[in-house]
Amino acid sequence: MQAENQIAFKEWGAICAALAEGRQSLIVRKGGIHEGRDGFRVEHREFWLFPTRFHQGADQLQAGQENLLSQPYAQEPAAGQIRLGLYAVVEQVLELQEESQLAGLEELQVLNQETLAQRFVYKRPGLYVLLVRAYQMPQPFEIKDEARYGGCRSWVELTQAYSTEGATPVLTEEQFQQQKQALETWLS
Repeated sequence: MQAENQIAFKEWGAICAALAEGRQSLIVRKGGIHEGRDGFRVEHREFWLFPTRFHQGADQLQAGQENLLSQPYAQEPAAGQIRLGLYAVVEQVLELQEESQLAGLEELQVLNQETLAQRFVYKRPGLYVLLVRAYQMPQPFEIKDEARYGGCRSWVELTQAYSTEGATPVLTEEQFQQQKQALETWLS
């Protein structure tokens, strides 16, 4: 893991909460409006998770997962602030090309099937699935929100690099390997 990093990845607060609680180790991504014609690309293998609240709702989560919206990462921080406390290292990247591949993915993450299908068909068919190892800082920190962080984009460069010192894995090695195995079983 890098000692410090200036790159952040915008993701729904509910998904950040699911990663922080170890409910999932996947990020399912289509990309934002500002990704351009080529769509989303995994530009960075390590990044801070930048929780967002736009476009997320209980109706997009699986039944029984709505409580994620009340978790700290899904809550609005103080006005003009962004809460950072989760760090991710990408272990594997999959690009789904067939909608039939969505079957069973629901068991590995918290988005419902309808949301997965909507993301899959948006603009052009396809979807990225990132297996990430999530790390949590002992205490989340807040940084100043800036206009340049706004908009529907996946990646943002923070005004400075922040130290990852003290970050600990959300899941034990054994728990992470179990989630990785579940992904491999789903793929076979």
